[in-house]
Amino acid sequence: MNRIDKKFEELNKKGKKALIPYICSGDPSVDMTEKLVYALEEAGADIIELGIPFSDPLADGPVIQDAAIRAFAGGYRLKDTFTVIENVRRKSDIPLVIMVYYSSIIGYGRERFAESCVKCGVDGLIIPDLPYEEYDEFEGCLEGTDIYMIPLVGLTSGERIPKLVKNAKGFVYCVSSMGVTGVRKEFDTRVESFVREVKKYTDTPACIGFGISSREDIEKFEEYADGCIVGSAIVRRIFESGCELEAVKEFVSGLR
Repeated sequence: MNRIDKKFEELNKKGKKALIPYICSGDPSVDMTEKLVYALEEAGADIIELGIPFSDPLADGPVIQDAAIRAFAGGYRLKDTFTVIENVRRKSDIPLVIMVYYSSIIGYGRERFAESCVKCGVDGLIIPDLPYEEYDEFEGCLEGTDIYMIPLVGLTSGERIPKLVKNAKGFVYCVSSMGVTGVRKEFDTRVESFVREVKKYTDTPACIGFGISSREDIEKFEEYADGCIVGSAIVRRIFESGCELEAVKEFVSGLR
């Protein structure tokens, strides 16, 4: 069973929702990325999303853009994320999802990228710049593996929702806001009806991301979502604390 499925099965039995922190791989360093994964797990993370730094991240706001710049400045290369995951797999079975732009996959080599994911123990992929209509460009590379492609569904997906979630596995990433990632003071009033619409067409867990930064935010969605993804707020805490692991753990524990 894919680790993501196993985790949601475990959470359902306990009546709990998933906490999915995002961190930018390589920020502040590759070695610290591995340590952050362990720290997040200790703080109560259920699934961890590792972002692959990219020079033109269309879905990411300034906090994550700056993290990518720091990673590149430190010499980060895509293969470093596979090394981190390989190391983590010797000590932990926490589900790990990679958020990666398709341009990075093409540059690395599609078959090579898929093989590296299998070898190191990746559980899922989020590819924000690969439209559903072009999934077959890469899905074939994952055929016969246990790696899921996590669909992104937005507030404006409308009539496309049934198609986007029809074959969803792992979880559906429900984008709570228009625009890019980043902390928000308010959320679109359509979020609840949007998530409930998604859940009409799939039994795959629906998790909300984009803009969530506090326990108060999470409480708004707990009634109808299966989990929350928190990115920019954690990346900012990592940077502002000088990557003090205890400070990061304290923040994430508060979200849990």
